[in-house]
Formats: sequence, structure tokens, C-alpha cells
Amino acid sequence: MTEAVPAPVWPKGIAAITLFVSDLGSARAFYQNFFGLTVIFEDPVSVVFKLGGSFLNLLHVSAADELVSPAQVASAGVGARFVLTIEVEDVDAKCAELASRGVTLLNGPIDRPWGIRTASFTDPDGYIWEIAK
Repeated sequence: MTEAVPAPVWPKGIAAITLFVSDLGSARAFYQNFFGLTVIFEDPVSVVFKLGGSFLNLLHVSAADELVSPAQVASAGVGARFVLTIEVEDVDAKCAELASRGVTLLNGPIDRPWGIRTASFTDPDGYIWEIAK
């Protein structure tokens, strides 16, 4: 009989999310206006916010190659590859708040079969964000 290998210990959360953006100014404004985030670091190619216990780094696509090489940087608009989910207390209230700030929802609010209520929207570079309860 084979002994069970203990599961690795993972950190409590994601330390940073880096999004490659085509227009740093538009992306910065989106995250400031729609999420109400405050810039904690900025240079000519990046803007960093604190989002809960994580950092959200907006990196201009021109600087992305250095971060991921030898992998290739995908171009925007080739289709969704992931969804970033944020837990909120009230999905409907947050949707109303987002709409008042000019955000157009992709979908929702929807009661999902797996027991949560969600709604989704995109940022200026097409990254999909979901709010959930």
C-alpha cells in the first residue's frame, strides 16, 4: 500500500494579479472609478492598487514580455481565458452601484445552479470580473 503524500501548504491568498493593459490611463481610471481603489505605486509602465489582501498591478503590454518571456504575450480580444471573482455582501446592490458609475454588465445578477448569485462585467481591456455572494 502506498503512503498518502501530504498536500502542499498553500498561502492564504493570491499576493498579486498582473493584468496586461493597452491603455494605462484608461485602465487606471477604470479601477479608480469603478472599484474606488487608491494607487499605491506608479511608474511609466505600471499602476499598482491594493485590492483586499492582494496587489492589482496594471502593466502596459509593452513591458509584459520581460515578465513572461520565453512565453508569449497574447493579444487582447482573442477571447476570455479566465474570470476574476470578488465576493460581495449583496450582488444586486453592487450591480446598482456599478451601473450608477457607468459599468455595463455582461450578465446577471444570476442565481447559479451551484448556489451563488453572480454578475459579470469587463474592464477596458476585456478582463472579466465577477461579483458573487
